[in-house]
Amino acid sequence: MESIRNALGPFRPPQTAYVRQKLHAAAIEDLPRHLKEILAPIRPSGVRPGQSVAVAVGSRGIRQLDCIVLHCIRHLKSLGLRPFIVPAMGSHGGASAQGQLAVLKRLGITETAMQAPIVSDMTVRRVGELDQMEICLDQAALEADHIVIVNRIKPHTKFNADIESGLCKMLTIGLGKDRGARTFHRCAVRHGFGILEKAAAWILGHQSILFGLAVVEDGFGQTAHVEAVLPGRMIEREKALLKEACRMMPGIPLNGIDLLIVDFIGKDISGIGMDSNVTGRHRDIVGDFFTHPHVRRIFVRNLSPGSDGNASGIGLADITTRRLVESMDRGKTYINALTAISLEKAAIPMYFDTDRECLQAAAAGLGLDSLNAARLVRIQDTSKLEILQVSRALEFEIRARTDLTRLTEWAPMTLDSQGNLPAFESPLP
Repeated sequence: MESIRNALGPFRPPQTAYVRQKLHAAAIEDLPRHLKEILAPIRPSGVRPGQSVAVAVGSRGIRQLDCIVLHCIRHLKSLGLRPFIVPAMGSHGGASAQGQLAVLKRLGITETAMQAPIVSDMTVRRVGELDQMEICLDQAALEADHIVIVNRIKPHTKFNADIESGLCKMLTIGLGKDRGARTFHRCAVRHGFGILEKAAAWILGHQSILFGLAVVEDGFGQTAHVEAVLPGRMIEREKALLKEACRMMPGIPLNGIDLLIVDFIGKDISGIGMDSNVTGRHRDIVGDFFTHPHVRRIFVRNLSPGSDGNASGIGLADITTRRLVESMDRGKTYINALTAISLEKAAIPMYFDTDRECLQAAAAGLGLDSLNAARLVRIQDTSKLEILQVSRALEFEIRARTDLTRLTEWAPMTLDSQGNLPAFESPLP
């Protein structure tokens, strides 16, 4: 270890300051009222009192998801239907029924809170075939008279298409559980992710989908739009809503970053731990990309507690900490990586005992004696981008931007007595 310490060289803290960027703000002020208004006209023909409805709910940390699902349940009950909840999250939660129940609980989705049963079972049934790919659906959902889908519309982290992450993905991958998700990803390697739209169209044509609740968030991750979408318009509306989601999605407003420090990654933050639409970095068997903000090195500090040990995405970092590696549940991480055909996401990068050593390694990995002249950006995670900690090397660019405001004076980056960075704290009141 002495030779490694010598290779790292001394730590000379760069001058940094906190900066605020303007984000798109469009939060719905009274979400319960809005939900009642959009659901009231939804009275599908052909439904009869007493029929059962499986309400598919995923694993993403959607703001006020519990409120959205609860009002959906209440509306279905007002129609005389018998709703119950099914986890629709592919292999998440360690690909186990109990694990998926635990994921829902962390999102505020419990039988007591939702006033409805939850049926969590990994059993699926093959319902059809498309382009030599079997289509599987959750057995409990298939046994229900109808299905309702609740999900957020947003850009996917590994591909660009007219349909990415949203209602159609939940129909084809989320409700397919581990088996269906694995089958779909394997087929996508050969045929591309355009098969997602084809598979969703097939399911919509063969199953009784009452409607979907499509959620779009603003730049702060607040619920900006919820729309009840009938099955006949689901694909068309998802394409339009994806464009709206892309328009409001925040990013890192600076380019050519030497070092990006990410305090937390996790499945509750992004499907791959840290959103590649923000970091600009992705790699797996279906393709690699290196786009804005063109980050040369990424240092990830911690695994989010809400990720429940799933460290998927850590393989996209160059450097991490021993504490993150030790908090990783290898089983959950590996199952997720194998299902998504993304072994790279589970690869453990170079790791060190302290943040100090990680920062020293980052400087060495950039070919620098120190980080003093480095273009450095630190974020809490890829879903919280209003406040950034940046190095002085970016000072003149920040001055020239009308969408960026420096909030604090320039000061040396500090470490605590253990050699770790303090918690990322916004200087805003």
